[in-house]
Amino acid sequence: MNDLSQNKGSAVISFAAVIVVVYGLQMAKVLLVPFLIAAFLALITVRPMLWMQKNRVPSVIAALVIVSAIMLILAVVGAIVGSSIAEFTAALPSYQERLDVIVQGVVSFFAELLNGDESFRNLGDMIDPGWAMGLAANILNSLTDVLTNVFLIFFTMIFILLEASTIETKIEAAFGRSTQSLRRPRVFLTNLGNYLGIKTVVSVATGLAAGLLTWTIGVDFPLLWAMLAFLLNYVPTIGSIIAAVPAILMALVQLGPGEASATAIGFAVINVVFGNFIEPRLMGYGVGISPLVVFIGLVFWGWVFGPVGMLLSVPLTMTLKLGLESDKRTRWIAILLGSERDAEYALEQRKVTESD
Repeated sequence: MNDLSQNKGSAVISFAAVIVVVYGLQMAKVLLVPFLIAAFLALITVRPMLWMQKNRVPSVIAALVIVSAIMLILAVVGAIVGSSIAEFTAALPSYQERLDVIVQGVVSFFAELLNGDESFRNLGDMIDPGWAMGLAANILNSLTDVLTNVFLIFFTMIFILLEASTIETKIEAAFGRSTQSLRRPRVFLTNLGNYLGIKTVVSVATGLAAGLLTWTIGVDFPLLWAMLAFLLNYVPTIGSIIAAVPAILMALVQLGPGEASATAIGFAVINVVFGNFIEPRLMGYGVGISPLVVFIGLVFWGWVFGPVGMLLSVPLTMTLKLGLESDKRTRWIAILLGSERDAEYALEQRKVTESD
């Protein structure tokens, strides 16, 4: 009985601790989000950094070269896209009104077709087609707001890159761990860096294709749809769908149903080609997380950190999974979060242990 009470007490304390930590993360997101972006950029660029160090380029110079290149890219992209974001945000209410008129017209047509069915008209009142366009504007504006901390992000990134080559030696000296004991975290960080690097390349290609598609069809603000496709491609499965909807609605409002259909078909082809053929061949492995957990992680990290949390939901969930795997008491949670392949491997390991 005492053991049962102790277990219940420990569970309650653990649950309360999780709630406190999550609340703390949400309250500190203004400070934490720039550091998360810095870590994200550092993981992508650490390989070029280490390559330059191997070729006898001093660490400080290598880090400055990488950061300067990223700053130049962001400055050029920001200058090009920034004005488009402002124009789109200003024109958004008029686009949403026109879209509402189109939707109400369609609803009225089908309501008359169904002999004036009022329930169908009420259903039309519940639909908010402008929500997707508003979501696109919120994501782009939120990212712009985050990048106002550009100096904090880049200084943090420089120090992370400078520490990358010495962290294993420091951990071994501080905690007495051998290099072999750090193998799992090293493999995880390597896989995470590879994942983010490949995902970034594929996202850039996806964004360019989306921008070219919308520009060819004549949809307004093609640079915005390219940027949105690039950003939301980091969100597995549903990100590409979310990125396509505002562009399709814009084509419908501006040009008509024919161009909207062509835009939808074009986005579908882009997503199939890059998401189902090119990316899996380049990646060679999955993220090691259940698809359900990917979706729940998207909602959870988006709630905690906002739009940036949605974009970084997979790396954050993978990091959480690694932390849970490191403790025997929480390893079962990591198995539940993982893919079917991870569960089969854990089952095989358990059978081997029991047979010994």
